[in-house]
Amino acid sequence: MTDTRHGAVTAPATDTRPHLPGDGAMWVMVLGDLIIFGAYFVIFMVHRAMAPQEYLHAQQDLTLNVGVLNTLVLLTSSWFIARGVVAARSGDPFAALRWTYGGAACGVLFIGVKAYEWSVKIAAGHTLGSGEFWSFYYMLTGIHLFHVALGLLIIGIVVRELRDPHRRRMSMVESGAVYWHMVDLLWIVIFALLYVMR
Repeated sequence: MTDTRHGAVTAPATDTRPHLPGDGAMWVMVLGDLIIFGAYFVIFMVHRAMAPQEYLHAQQDLTLNVGVLNTLVLLTSSWFIARGVVAARSGDPFAALRWTYGGAACGVLFIGVKAYEWSVKIAAGHTLGSGEFWSFYYMLTGIHLFHVALGLLIIGIVVRELRDPHRRRMSMVESGAVYWHMVDLLWIVIFALLYVMR
């Protein structure tokens, strides 16, 4: 049963009509971010095409295993968040909370791994001024890291919603998941461009 005055889910929803999950404003924000990152990706590809050997040489100093680890961490976090949405839709806020905490923990782990990677690269002399590739590397991963941190803040809001019996708005839970999945998608593209593409 859903309390339509506050949009709070108090039991499994019986309305199975298809709908766009989350809030419309969140989708506007997500689509805007995708457009901006899409422009960054195109600019990176253009610059890479103009100096492929320079980019390929610099790329050799990235550690593929670290990139794979962070990819697996974010994919796992997205799975946890998706399970949290399923639990919330089923009227089980406590299970939803557990899954959401798991997703947040993976987000924190992602930041830790990225901080470690940055420290190793900087210690090896690979800084913003080390060439175009490294400028793109720090810009793309840095902006993405900011989005991960913002995503953790949004997950914190979702946790507050799930812990408060008077809230528990499904739209908020879904909006948090929409944003987090966008963060995951962006990382997959960044991983492919920086670490994998030859």
